[in-house]
Order: sequence, then C-alpha cells, then structure tokens
Amino acid sequence: MKTFFKKLGPGLLFAGAAIGVSHLVQSTRAGADYGYGLIWALLLVHLFKYPFFQYGPRYAMATGESLLDGYKKLGKGVLYAYFILNFTTMFTIQTAVTIVTAGLASNLFGITPNPIVWSIIITFLCMIILIIGKYKLLDNLMKVIITALTICTLIAIVIAATEIKETLSFNQIIPTGATGLTFLIAFMGWMPAPLDISVWHSLWALEKKKVQKSYKTKRSITDFNIGYIGTVILGIFFISLGALIMHSSNESFNNGATQFAFQFINMYTNTLGPYAHYIIAIAAFTAMFSTTLTTLDASPRAMAKSTTLLFNIQGKYNLVIWILILVTGTIAILLFLMSEMKTLIDVATILSFITAPFYAIINYKLVSSKHMPEKWKPSLKMHILSWAGILFLMGFSVWYLTTI
Repeated sequence: MKTFFKKLGPGLLFAGAAIGVSHLVQSTRAGADYGYGLIWALLLVHLFKYPFFQYGPRYAMATGESLLDGYKKLGKGVLYAYFILNFTTMFTIQTAVTIVTAGLASNLFGITPNPIVWSIIITFLCMIILIIGKYKLLDNLMKVIITALTICTLIAIVIAATEIKETLSFNQIIPTGATGLTFLIAFMGWMPAPLDISVWHSLWALEKKKVQKSYKTKRSITDFNIGYIGTVILGIFFISLGALIMHSSNESFNNGATQFAFQFINMYTNTLGPYAHYIIAIAAFTAMFSTTLTTLDASPRAMAKSTTLLFNIQGKYNLVIWILILVTGTIAILLFLMSEMKTLIDVATILSFITAPFYAIINYKLVSSKHMPEKWKPSLKMHILSWAGILFLMGFSVWYLTTI
C-alpha cells in the first residue's frame, strides 16, 4: 500500500482540485432534489470530458513540457488567451472556494463565527504549506486529505443508509422547467471541474517527474485514471448523501454554497444525531480544503509558467511572487468586494462554461499534432471520444448561453 501511494501524485491533486463545490454542493443538491435520478448526468459529463483532462499528463510526460509550452507552439495567441482567462478568473475562484472552506471550518472548529477571519487564516496556512513545503509536501499532504475525505464520506453514507429506511428510486430523470434545466446545466458544467485544470495537471506531472524519476507517461495516465475514477465515485457518494438525508425533507435549500453546506451538515446532525456531526463536517471540510490548497498552488504555477513563456520573466521566486499576488487579491476581495462576490462568481462561471470547447479543441489539436510523439498520440477510440466530447461541449455552451 505504501508503494502504491508513493506512485500516485498529480492524479490525486487533480481529484483534490475537482472535489469541491461541484461535489459538496452540486452533487449533494442533485441528490436532495432528484434522489439518484441524475447519476446519468454525472457519468455522461465525466465520459465526454475525460480525454481532454487526460491529455494534460499524457502530453507532459510524452514531451517533457507542459500544455502551456504546447499552446505556445500552436501560436502565441492561444497562450495569450489562456493567460488572460486565467488572470480574469483566478482571484474570484480562489475567494469563492476559500469562503466556503472558512464557513465549514467555523462549523467544525468554532473559535470564531466570522468567515472573513477564517478565510484569512486558511489562506495564510495554505500559502505557508506551499512556499515552505513546495510540491513535495503538497503531493504527500493531498494523499492524506483525499484518503480522509473518502473514508469519512463512506462512513457517513453507511450511517445514513442504515438509519434511513425510506426506499429510494434509481429511475433516471431529465429535469424540466427553467429551474430544473438551469440546475442541470450548472451541475454538468462544473462536474468534475473546468477543463483548464488539464493545464494544472500537466504542470504537476512535470513536478512529480522531478521528485520521482520513474514517473513516466504510462504511469502518469494510470495515476490520472485513479484520480478521475475517484471524482466519479465521490460524486456518487455526495449524491447519495443528498438523496438519503435531504431528498424526503420539505425544506427549501439555500442557493449560497456556504449556507447550503451548513444546512446539509445541520440536517445530517438532526436526522442521525450529534455523533454523526463530526464525520460529515470533516468530510465536507476536507473536500473544500483540498480545493483551496490545490487552486492556490495551481493558478500561480500556471501564471508563472505563462509569464516565462510570453515575457521571458524567469527566476526562482517567480512562483512565490504569483502565490503572493493571488493571496493579496483574494484577501482584497474578501475585505472590500464581498458585496460584488455573486457578480464576480457569475462572470467566472460563465467563462468556465463557454471556454470549455476552447480547451477541448486546443488540447485535442495539440496531442494530435506533430509536436506529440507518434507513440503517445490518441488511439482511434480516443479520437472518436474527443470528437463526440467537442460536439457535446459546444452544444452544452450554446445551451447554457441561451438559457441563462
């Protein structure tokens, strides 16, 4: 088991980044509103997004360079587009995941109910972990976090399943009406994560190679598959929790991520008793803390690499500077722009939706190009799945833009 975990790395970081609001809030809400009726949607979107996420570690290990290096080879305009999109959204995304994590920390640890104070504490804690421990500590810590998250979530499901006697239907549902369709779009759009995380994964894979020389292309794909399957399983786990605890209630659920998470934990405690509080609270907190930590590492890592490629800005402290920039921007939003938070999140969400086909197309084009070693180019099955995925994401984006 120790050897198995040692071989893992970026795949679990991917899972840590993905398993956040999409799982804790969206999957739980799917279970609360539709029981097990949206499992088809979870599986379908994982299938169609799979190749574009997998091309991140595949390209990195096959060529020895990140997707960002590849984007530059496709044309500087592609890399400039990524740079602008990432810079536009990274502060809002970091603030959003941090404030949810802060709310859960307050619920779990007490000390102070002020989410701003907790957000600042969590931000500085993550910053210290990344600056002092660097990639190696992040890699090792994520193995502990994902293991704890999986165990606590599974225990929570077992408790809920044994206590709740209501029979739930596994009939699959296609939501109707404006509210139902809007939720379905949001659920599938953020599941398991925005496609630009493929860039993060390629950077993490290269870092893993530095600390473990035996980490090569085939192993990186296996590592990714394990992490990706993990996001599917935990997505089903959180749907199950919503279905078991919240589906039969007559409560109306809050639209805010933090408030919904509180509501979920409180309903779980009220239904199963105080002894279950810490189990579900730890599961929820670890889900969000993993996202907060990995996004604080990945966005600056991507920006540091982009500035090197675009503007030839180098130096050993390039990554640290971008971490400090993101920390400063996050705290500034927390202190001065919280009233505009919903608007900022809406902008980030819309950009994530409509840019999904962009990332899918350029990732597919890159791994199919002359820049990719012939041995590691996609198989015919992956080509077909990629074409289907691109059509799905393009149609999905048009559907989203005509619905919002």
